Amino acid sequence: MINPKLEQSVMKALLWLCIVLSTAVLVLILWNVLSHGIPVLNTTFFTESPRAMGREGGIYSTIVSTLYLVVLALAIAAPLGVGAAVFLVQYKKQDALLSVIRFATESLAGIPSVIFGIFGFTFFVIYLKMGWSILSGGLTLALMIFPIIVRTSEEAIKAVPDSVREASMALGATRWQTTSLIVLPSALPGILTGIVLSIGRAVGESAAVLLTAGSALGVPLSLLDPGRSMSVHLYVLATEGISMERAYATGSVLVIVVMLVNLLANSLTAKRKPL
Repeated sequence: MINPKLEQSVMKALLWLCIVLSTAVLVLILWNVLSHGIPVLNTTFFTESPRAMGREGGIYSTIVSTLYLVVLALAIAAPLGVGAAVFLVQYKKQDALLSVIRFATESLAGIPSVIFGIFGFTFFVIYLKMGWSILSGGLTLALMIFPIIVRTSEEAIKAVPDSVREASMALGATRWQTTSLIVLPSALPGILTGIVLSIGRAVGESAAVLLTAGSALGVPLSLLDPGRSMSVHLYVLATEGISMERAYATGSVLVIVVMLVNLLANSLTAKRKPL
Protein backbone atom coordinates (compact mmCIF):
# COMPACT_ATOMS: atom_id res chain seq x y z
CA MET A 1 0.00 0.00 0.00
CA ILE A 2 1.33 3.42 -0.97
CA ASN A 3 2.06 5.81 1.84
CA PRO A 4 -0.57 8.64 1.71
CA LYS A 5 2.05 11.28 2.46
CA LEU A 6 4.30 9.95 -0.31
CA GLU A 7 1.36 9.87 -2.73
CA GLN A 8 0.47 13.45 -1.85
CA SER A 9 4.06 14.59 -2.32
CA VAL A 10 4.33 12.84 -5.69
CA MET A 11 1.06 14.34 -6.98
CA LYS A 12 2.04 17.77 -5.73
CA ALA A 13 5.36 17.49 -7.53
CA LEU A 14 3.60 16.40 -10.75
CA LEU A 15 1.22 19.36 -10.52
CA TRP A 16 4.13 21.74 -10.05
CA LEU A 17 5.86 20.13 -13.02
CA CYS A 18 2.76 20.74 -15.16
CA ILE A 19 2.67 24.39 -14.06
CA VAL A 20 6.37 24.89 -14.80
CA LEU A 21 6.15 23.21 -18.23
CA SER A 22 3.06 25.16 -19.32
CA THR A 23 4.57 28.43 -18.11
CA ALA A 24 7.87 27.65 -19.85
CA VAL A 25 6.10 26.96 -23.15
CA LEU A 26 4.19 30.24 -22.86
CA VAL A 27 7.33 32.22 -22.03
CA LEU A 28 9.21 30.55 -24.89
CA ILE A 29 6.51 31.47 -27.41
CA LEU A 30 6.28 35.05 -26.17
CA TRP A 31 10.06 35.41 -26.17
CA ASN A 32 10.35 34.04 -29.69
CA VAL A 33 7.71 36.46 -31.03
CA LEU A 34 8.61 39.58 -29.04
CA SER A 35 12.39 39.25 -29.38
CA HIS A 36 12.07 39.19 -33.17
CA GLY A 37 9.22 41.66 -33.47
CA ILE A 38 9.85 44.48 -30.99
CA PRO A 39 13.13 45.66 -32.63
CA VAL A 40 11.18 46.28 -35.85
CA LEU A 41 8.53 48.45 -34.16
CA ASN A 42 8.81 52.20 -34.65
CA THR A 43 6.58 55.18 -35.30
CA THR A 44 6.36 54.69 -39.06
CA PHE A 45 5.36 51.05 -38.57
CA PHE A 46 2.15 52.26 -36.89
CA THR A 47 1.48 55.31 -39.05
CA GLU A 48 2.10 53.95 -42.55
CA SER A 49 0.01 51.48 -44.52
CA PRO A 50 1.62 48.36 -46.04
CA ARG A 51 3.32 48.76 -49.41
CA ALA A 52 4.71 46.30 -51.96
CA MET A 53 2.39 43.51 -50.73
CA GLY A 54 3.57 44.12 -47.17
CA ARG A 55 7.33 44.09 -47.75
CA GLU A 56 7.49 47.80 -46.93
CA GLY A 57 5.52 50.29 -44.87
CA GLY A 58 3.65 49.56 -41.67
CA ILE A 59 0.31 48.26 -40.43
CA TYR A 60 -1.83 51.40 -40.14
CA SER A 61 -4.57 50.19 -42.49
CA THR A 62 -4.65 46.77 -40.80
CA ILE A 63 -5.11 48.43 -37.40
CA VAL A 64 -8.05 50.44 -38.75
CA SER A 65 -9.61 47.35 -40.34
CA THR A 66 -9.19 45.34 -37.13
CA LEU A 67 -10.83 48.09 -35.07
CA TYR A 68 -13.75 48.30 -37.49
CA LEU A 69 -14.27 44.53 -37.44
CA VAL A 70 -14.03 44.13 -33.67
CA VAL A 71 -16.23 47.14 -32.84
CA LEU A 72 -18.88 46.07 -35.34
CA ALA A 73 -18.85 42.48 -34.06
CA LEU A 74 -19.14 43.61 -30.44
CA ALA A 75 -21.87 46.12 -31.23
CA ILE A 76 -23.96 43.26 -32.63
CA ALA A 77 -23.00 40.30 -30.45
CA ALA A 78 -22.63 41.90 -27.00
CA PRO A 79 -26.18 43.23 -26.50
CA LEU A 80 -27.73 40.18 -28.16
CA GLY A 81 -25.57 37.77 -26.17
CA VAL A 82 -26.19 39.42 -22.80
CA GLY A 83 -29.89 39.76 -23.58
CA ALA A 84 -30.12 36.08 -24.50
CA ALA A 85 -28.34 35.12 -21.28
CA VAL A 86 -30.73 37.25 -19.21
CA PHE A 87 -33.71 35.61 -20.88
CA LEU A 88 -32.37 32.09 -20.36
CA VAL A 89 -31.60 32.60 -16.68
CA GLN A 90 -34.19 35.11 -15.49
CA TYR A 91 -37.25 34.41 -17.63
CA LYS A 92 -37.05 30.97 -19.26
CA LYS A 93 -38.22 28.05 -17.16
CA GLN A 94 -36.14 24.89 -16.97
CA ASP A 95 -37.46 22.56 -19.67
CA ALA A 96 -36.39 20.52 -22.68
CA LEU A 97 -36.30 23.58 -24.95
CA LEU A 98 -33.87 25.34 -22.62
CA SER A 99 -31.57 22.31 -22.69
CA VAL A 100 -31.69 22.30 -26.49
CA ILE A 101 -30.84 26.02 -26.63
CA ARG A 102 -27.86 25.59 -24.30
CA PHE A 103 -26.63 22.57 -26.23
CA ALA A 104 -26.86 24.52 -29.48
CA THR A 105 -24.96 27.44 -27.95
CA GLU A 106 -22.19 25.20 -26.67
CA SER A 107 -21.99 23.48 -30.05
CA LEU A 108 -21.66 26.82 -31.84
CA ALA A 109 -18.83 27.83 -29.51
CA GLY A 110 -16.88 24.73 -30.54
CA ILE A 111 -17.30 25.04 -34.31
CA PRO A 112 -14.00 25.74 -36.15
CA SER A 113 -13.64 29.30 -37.31
CA VAL A 114 -13.18 28.28 -40.94
CA ILE A 115 -16.75 26.91 -40.91
CA PHE A 116 -18.00 30.34 -39.86
CA GLY A 117 -15.87 31.79 -42.62
CA ILE A 118 -17.40 29.51 -45.25
CA PHE A 119 -20.89 30.33 -44.01
CA GLY A 120 -20.13 34.06 -44.01
CA PHE A 121 -18.65 33.84 -47.50
CA THR A 122 -21.67 31.93 -48.82
CA PHE A 123 -24.39 33.92 -47.06
CA PHE A 124 -23.07 37.46 -46.59
CA VAL A 125 -20.58 37.80 -49.42
CA ILE A 126 -22.43 35.90 -52.18
CA TYR A 127 -26.11 35.47 -51.27
CA LEU A 128 -26.67 38.92 -49.73
CA LYS A 129 -24.21 40.43 -52.25
CA MET A 130 -22.25 42.36 -49.61
CA GLY A 131 -19.00 41.30 -51.22
CA TRP A 132 -15.71 41.15 -49.37
CA SER A 133 -16.27 43.94 -46.90
CA ILE A 134 -15.92 45.06 -43.30
CA LEU A 135 -19.67 44.48 -42.90
CA SER A 136 -19.43 40.85 -44.01
CA GLY A 137 -16.44 40.24 -41.76
CA GLY A 138 -18.02 41.98 -38.78
CA LEU A 139 -21.25 39.99 -39.08
CA THR A 140 -19.30 36.75 -39.33
CA LEU A 141 -17.22 37.61 -36.26
CA ALA A 142 -20.42 38.50 -34.41
CA LEU A 143 -21.74 34.99 -35.09
CA MET A 144 -18.46 33.54 -33.81
CA ILE A 145 -18.30 35.43 -30.52
CA PHE A 146 -22.05 35.36 -29.82
CA PRO A 147 -22.06 31.90 -28.13
CA ILE A 148 -19.02 32.85 -26.02
CA ILE A 149 -20.79 35.92 -24.67
CA VAL A 150 -24.02 33.99 -24.08
CA ARG A 151 -22.38 31.17 -22.11
CA THR A 152 -20.09 33.34 -19.98
CA SER A 153 -22.86 35.87 -19.29
CA GLU A 154 -25.25 33.08 -18.38
CA GLU A 155 -22.81 31.59 -15.89
CA ALA A 156 -22.13 35.03 -14.42
CA ILE A 157 -25.84 35.70 -13.94
CA LYS A 158 -26.44 32.24 -12.46
CA ALA A 159 -23.64 32.89 -9.96
CA VAL A 160 -25.67 35.69 -8.33
CA PRO A 161 -27.24 34.13 -5.19
CA ASP A 162 -30.97 33.38 -5.37
CA SER A 163 -31.36 35.02 -1.97
CA VAL A 164 -30.50 38.39 -3.56
CA ARG A 165 -33.24 37.95 -6.15
CA GLU A 166 -35.76 36.82 -3.54
CA ALA A 167 -34.96 39.76 -1.26
CA SER A 168 -35.45 42.20 -4.12
CA MET A 169 -38.76 40.62 -5.14
CA ALA A 170 -39.92 40.58 -1.51
CA LEU A 171 -39.40 44.34 -1.32
CA GLY A 172 -41.81 44.82 -4.23
CA ALA A 173 -39.40 45.10 -7.14
CA THR A 174 -40.51 43.72 -10.48
CA ARG A 175 -38.56 40.98 -12.23
CA TRP A 176 -37.06 43.50 -14.65
CA GLN A 177 -36.10 45.89 -11.84
CA THR A 178 -34.44 43.02 -10.01
CA THR A 179 -32.62 41.98 -13.16
CA SER A 180 -31.45 45.43 -14.25
CA LEU A 181 -30.66 46.97 -10.86
CA ILE A 182 -29.50 43.97 -8.81
CA VAL A 183 -28.58 40.94 -10.91
CA LEU A 184 -26.78 42.55 -13.87
CA PRO A 185 -24.57 44.89 -11.77
CA SER A 186 -23.56 41.92 -9.61
CA ALA A 187 -22.83 39.78 -12.66
CA LEU A 188 -20.96 42.56 -14.51
CA PRO A 189 -17.43 41.25 -13.78
CA GLY A 190 -18.28 37.87 -15.29
CA ILE A 191 -20.01 39.48 -18.26
CA LEU A 192 -16.97 41.68 -18.89
CA THR A 193 -14.78 38.60 -18.76
CA GLY A 194 -16.85 36.98 -21.49
CA ILE A 195 -16.66 40.09 -23.63
CA VAL A 196 -12.88 40.25 -23.17
CA LEU A 197 -12.59 36.61 -24.23
CA SER A 198 -14.64 37.38 -27.30
CA ILE A 199 -12.44 40.39 -28.12
CA GLY A 200 -9.37 38.17 -27.93
CA ARG A 201 -10.89 35.65 -30.32
CA ALA A 202 -12.07 38.35 -32.72
CA VAL A 203 -8.71 40.12 -32.81
CA GLY A 204 -6.78 36.91 -33.40
CA GLU A 205 -9.13 35.43 -36.01
CA SER A 206 -7.80 35.04 -39.54
CA ALA A 207 -9.63 32.30 -41.47
CA ALA A 208 -13.16 33.70 -41.11
CA VAL A 209 -12.00 37.27 -41.75
CA LEU A 210 -9.96 36.33 -44.80
CA LEU A 211 -13.00 34.69 -46.42
CA THR A 212 -15.39 37.56 -45.67
CA ALA A 213 -13.53 40.85 -45.23
CA GLY A 214 -10.87 40.11 -47.82
CA SER A 215 -7.22 41.15 -47.68
CA ALA A 216 -7.10 44.57 -49.34
CA LEU A 217 -4.17 46.67 -48.12
CA GLY A 218 -5.96 50.03 -48.28
CA VAL A 219 -7.76 51.81 -45.46
CA PRO A 220 -11.50 50.96 -45.58
CA LEU A 221 -13.53 54.15 -45.97
CA SER A 222 -16.91 52.51 -45.31
CA LEU A 223 -18.40 49.27 -44.02
CA LEU A 224 -18.79 48.06 -47.60
CA ASP A 225 -15.08 48.33 -48.37
CA PRO A 226 -12.77 45.32 -47.99
CA GLY A 227 -9.99 45.38 -45.43
CA ARG A 228 -7.12 43.33 -44.06
CA SER A 229 -7.02 42.71 -40.32
CA MET A 230 -3.75 42.38 -38.41
CA SER A 231 -4.18 38.62 -38.02
CA VAL A 232 -4.77 38.19 -41.77
CA HIS A 233 -1.78 40.43 -42.49
CA LEU A 234 0.36 38.27 -40.22
CA TYR A 235 -0.92 35.11 -41.91
CA VAL A 236 -0.22 36.40 -45.42
CA LEU A 237 3.26 37.70 -44.55
CA ALA A 238 4.28 34.44 -42.88
CA THR A 239 2.73 31.84 -45.19
CA GLU A 240 3.82 33.54 -48.41
CA GLY A 241 7.26 34.40 -47.09
CA ILE A 242 6.86 38.07 -47.95
CA SER A 243 8.57 39.50 -44.87
CA MET A 244 9.17 37.46 -41.72
CA GLU A 245 10.48 40.45 -39.76
CA ARG A 246 7.23 42.33 -40.37
CA ALA A 247 5.27 39.18 -39.59
CA TYR A 248 7.01 38.98 -36.21
CA ALA A 249 6.39 42.70 -35.65
CA THR A 250 2.68 42.32 -36.42
CA GLY A 251 2.50 39.30 -34.13
CA SER A 252 4.13 41.33 -31.36
CA VAL A 253 1.50 44.04 -31.73
CA LEU A 254 -1.26 41.44 -31.52
CA VAL A 255 0.25 39.94 -28.36
CA ILE A 256 0.61 43.35 -26.73
CA VAL A 257 -2.96 44.33 -27.64
CA VAL A 258 -4.40 41.17 -26.10
CA MET A 259 -2.34 41.68 -22.94
CA LEU A 260 -3.51 45.30 -22.60
CA VAL A 261 -7.15 44.33 -23.09
CA ASN A 262 -6.88 41.70 -20.37
CA LEU A 263 -5.16 44.12 -17.99
CA LEU A 264 -7.93 46.67 -18.59
CA ALA A 265 -10.60 44.05 -17.92
CA ASN A 266 -8.86 42.96 -14.72
CA SER A 267 -8.69 46.55 -13.49
CA LEU A 268 -12.38 47.10 -14.20
CA THR A 269 -13.29 43.85 -12.45
CA ALA A 270 -11.18 44.70 -9.40
CA LYS A 271 -12.97 48.01 -8.95
CA ARG A 272 -16.38 46.30 -8.91
CA LYS A 273 -17.58 45.55 -5.38
CA PRO A 274 -19.69 42.39 -5.07
CA LEU A 275 -22.93 42.39 -3.11
